[in-house]
Amino acid sequence: MVPANEPLRLAQQGIGALKIDAGVRDRTLGALAPWLTDESFAAWRPQLHSLIERGKFELLVDAFWQVIPFGTGGRRGPVGIGPNRFNGWTLGTSVQGHAEILKETYPDEEVSVVIAYDVRVFRDVRGVYDSRVPNPLLGMTSADFAMQAAGVYAANGVRVHILDPARGTYMSTPELSLAIRRLGAHGGLNVSASHNHPDDNGGKFYNRHGGQDVPPHDEILAQRVEGIAAIRGLPYERALAEGWVTLITEEQNRHYLNVNRRLSLAPDQRGGRIVFTPLNGTGSCTVGRLLRAEGFDVRDVPSQSAFDGGFTNVKFLAPNPEVPACFEEAEKVATACDADMILATDPDADRIGLEIRRPDGSWRFVSGNEILYLVTRFVLGRRRELGKLPTDAFLLKTEVTSTLVATIARSYGCTVVGRLLVGFKYMGEVLASLEASGRWEELRARPESFVLGAEESHGLLLTPAIRDKDAGGAALALAELNATLRSQGRTLLSELEAIHARFGYMANRLVNTVMSGSAGLSRIRAIQESLRKEPPAEVAGTAIVSCDDLLNEQGWLGPIKSGTDAASRNVLVFTLADDSRIIIRPSGTEPKNKIYIEVPGSTPKADLSPAQLDAERTRCEERAALLGRAFERLMLARVGIEVPDYALAVSGLVGLDWKQHFASTFLPELEQRARAGGELSAFVEQSLHPYGKDPRDLVAPGVVAWLAAHELPPAAAAAIRREFRLQ
Repeated sequence: MVPANEPLRLAQQGIGALKIDAGVRDRTLGALAPWLTDESFAAWRPQLHSLIERGKFELLVDAFWQVIPFGTGGRRGPVGIGPNRFNGWTLGTSVQGHAEILKETYPDEEVSVVIAYDVRVFRDVRGVYDSRVPNPLLGMTSADFAMQAAGVYAANGVRVHILDPARGTYMSTPELSLAIRRLGAHGGLNVSASHNHPDDNGGKFYNRHGGQDVPPHDEILAQRVEGIAAIRGLPYERALAEGWVTLITEEQNRHYLNVNRRLSLAPDQRGGRIVFTPLNGTGSCTVGRLLRAEGFDVRDVPSQSAFDGGFTNVKFLAPNPEVPACFEEAEKVATACDADMILATDPDADRIGLEIRRPDGSWRFVSGNEILYLVTRFVLGRRRELGKLPTDAFLLKTEVTSTLVATIARSYGCTVVGRLLVGFKYMGEVLASLEASGRWEELRARPESFVLGAEESHGLLLTPAIRDKDAGGAALALAELNATLRSQGRTLLSELEAIHARFGYMANRLVNTVMSGSAGLSRIRAIQESLRKEPPAEVAGTAIVSCDDLLNEQGWLGPIKSGTDAASRNVLVFTLADDSRIIIRPSGTEPKNKIYIEVPGSTPKADLSPAQLDAERTRCEERAALLGRAFERLMLARVGIEVPDYALAVSGLVGLDWKQHFASTFLPELEQRARAGGELSAFVEQSLHPYGKDPRDLVAPGVVAWLAAHELPPAAAAAIRREFRLQ
């Protein structure tokens, strides 16, 4: 029999041998001890023992060195064992804190919340845990976590509105926002990790306005959650039986659809054919139903239409309409049925994705900013034509969203609030303030005069009735725009070209650098601090003429309101001599840095000719690619990392550590095997497996760039091209 303290001793020995920060080591061991000894964590112990026995000490450090941060309105991350993972304990402490604050904030009211959940199910796709021993998390769905949360709310005297999990129905993010307002609830919870990997999950909290709290109010919840030591909870069935839980009916979904149907601006235009994929998520209950109710010809993608919490048939397991590869299955259907456009939503149906047909029949991915150009011009133009554009009409956009959106909006006389921090919660704050007082900072308007909320990450909102981004209204606008153009003998592509010809070209590019674990977080922090203290003088040979540090309390955002405010404002905006912009910030929900590149074209005095537009497009896009790569290299150099360009060309879904492995280990051995005429497939499969699903496609851009920069014997180069299906 193994002594009770033996696993802890082995963990201390193994973790102590790692080359990590002493503070990280001590915090890890301090957090791990109760999970190995306290009875309340007994169910987790077999897996913990297995991890220790198998020497998975780096994984243990990452799982225990901190409590998963409460950022961007909640906790999100990999499902797993430990305080730095999403599980019943980390969700339960969050809900406990939320319930306590709601009861204190509304002491004389019967407090209630709405809980939504997406389709996720934890299957350990990453292969972290031991399949031979019990795992209490295996098979856990978002609905399971939602029922646990309902029990915690109920035990704390908070009533819950929730769909019946037994019916297998789901509620999207925008539906949750609307339901909170319609049902008069005091807050809400969404159990979802949005577009993340299927092994991730999260809990995001909402206020009574249907949005999320902004600084300094969000810090109240964050601080309370961090101090929670005990969770009060009831079994879900008991909470239901005792009347603490009220089941939401399908009528709520019908209300959501009706709210969006009232946004129709061209009810007489229903032509064209649309392929729609919810990427196995909740969008089939929103966008799919909405477009069909409005009379559009909508075709499904069979492999991605059913609810599937593992997103099995989505490329890279990345159900994100920001990722062009997720359209692959839909493209096959759209080509076969001769569709005009493809629409996609992420699992919680708040983001919208779009692909449009080129003249040669191939499909063109449309970026988030480009979707905004199309919708902004259509909505404002049609409202003006119909006499429905208020004199105090206003549009909300984030700082990182293309400035061309503002240019288009102002051409219609629309006021633009364009310097909001990232996140629709800031747009929700503007609408709530206007609802309460008719003013927000210098803006004076009615909430009803809101026409559009715009975020480059494929997020739009077209109605003040909802306080988070909503793919529904955006999908209807795009479908009506397509039908209208079709009746004029035009296409979405020609409309996009017309926008650039009229307002000028704008290249926008996003560079994601994933840096996981405690070491990755340290790098992200160090990079931002280094760039803040010593801003670069130039990028790719072009001088930086200004650096706008949003943490500067003398700047346009004023004094820092709270720690959460400081985290949201951890943004640096560099303006170059050619008016290009580079913005860098850490993601609030994922372990990565985000670099936004914007290169404006020349402001046209008259509409650009096709030749002029092509020249502007080429110049701006090449410039944006150059700046993006140069700034990423500069950024990594601040933490002593050098990665060749061909490794940086690997998909942004692949972590930095694996990009380094790609350059230093994988490619040299691949070259050696190819030169020797050896077998490649098994080696490639085994070596790239940790990179993620469909790893050959993830690294293919890097292989192409590497082959272009290296001279190989023709036979070796040909073998590599065959292995990676390169032309």
